[in-house]
Amino acid sequence: MNRILANLFELVCVALVLSSSVHAQQKSSAKPRARDLGVPFDGTPGPNNAITDVAGVTVGHTTLISGEGKLVVGKGPVRTGVTAILPRGKDSSDGGVFAGWWSLNGNGEMTGTTWVEESGFLVGPIMITNTHSVGVVRDAVIQWTVSHRTVGPNDDWWSLPVVAETWDGWLNDINGFHVKPEHAFNAIESAHDGLVEEGAVGGGTGMICNGFKGGIGTSSRKLSAKDGGYTIGVLVQCNYGSRQNFRVAGIPVGREISSEDPYAYQPSEISERGSIIIVIATDAPLVSHQLKRLARRASLGIGRNGSISGNGSGDIFIAFSTANPGAAATDKLVDLKMLPNDLLDPVFAATVQATEEAVINAMVAAESMTGIENHHVTALPHEQLRAVLKKYNRLTH
Repeated sequence: MNRILANLFELVCVALVLSSSVHAQQKSSAKPRARDLGVPFDGTPGPNNAITDVAGVTVGHTTLISGEGKLVVGKGPVRTGVTAILPRGKDSSDGGVFAGWWSLNGNGEMTGTTWVEESGFLVGPIMITNTHSVGVVRDAVIQWTVSHRTVGPNDDWWSLPVVAETWDGWLNDINGFHVKPEHAFNAIESAHDGLVEEGAVGGGTGMICNGFKGGIGTSSRKLSAKDGGYTIGVLVQCNYGSRQNFRVAGIPVGREISSEDPYAYQPSEISERGSIIIVIATDAPLVSHQLKRLARRASLGIGRNGSISGNGSGDIFIAFSTANPGAAATDKLVDLKMLPNDLLDPVFAATVQATEEAVINAMVAAESMTGIENHHVTALPHEQLRAVLKKYNRLTH
């Protein structure tokens, strides 16, 4: 029965998978990134400067954009989607990866984290969508999991998927429930390594960040051989912050770039708003309590960009390690490798650096968008950003 369900899902998704994966690769290579504009960052990135630089990690998106003008609940306009991060691709036969999570401010949701905390393991993909689609995506992950596991008749009696959200209701018909199970299936099935599409894509389609258009961004760091040669990758869905506080490379660029307020009823400098979900991957051999420590360091990354983690912001982070395959075995003694705590500082630093850059990559890649009721959000203007950084002698080229 499981195999029949798997075949049905594959038939539903195959056309979307082929087009989505190719589209993602093409778009990723076409869009400029923060370093292309001369923005300076600390640390050495991996070859793709993406979370997928951690071997085995894959990312997929389903992006939903349709309609314009007046909001008609249930019809649109639609500006939303789903993003999937798979720690070891679609192979979860080893039972999971060590993981830890952290909530800097809890006005948000990340399901499944109580079991991550209790067990120390993450099983299955991490999904990100809009606030009101968490339930359907969670259920879809269970359906996908059941259809792709055929170990035995008692396999997958229960599942607690990790699904996170940020709110896109200023641009999207969020109460129209446009995200369907097949969109979650497609995000999982289309997940790939290499370049990752950024900006207004997947779960980040309708998001706003630091007073400009936000969305999905990613970055990575490769440690030196002296520090273990490990890779740390970060992916963000950013929907937080105020223009007044927004900083790039230490410069308060939000105060220097004039732009329309993204929210018509309230100036952007009045309050910190929105949320950010941060996913951290590494191949360093870390166990769950160390990964919780790693997740906390993402706070310093968004702090570099000016976040105060305001009262209304859901700032929730999760970290996992692809090291120690087979660590979640249930029927035998497991031998583990663990990086000593005294050697964690370079990993911490890399996490802070990659988080900072991932947010700016998301904003640089995002394009201006008009959504429901003609609400308009302007993208971060590249040339004005360069002009401000040049003024403070902060451009690399």
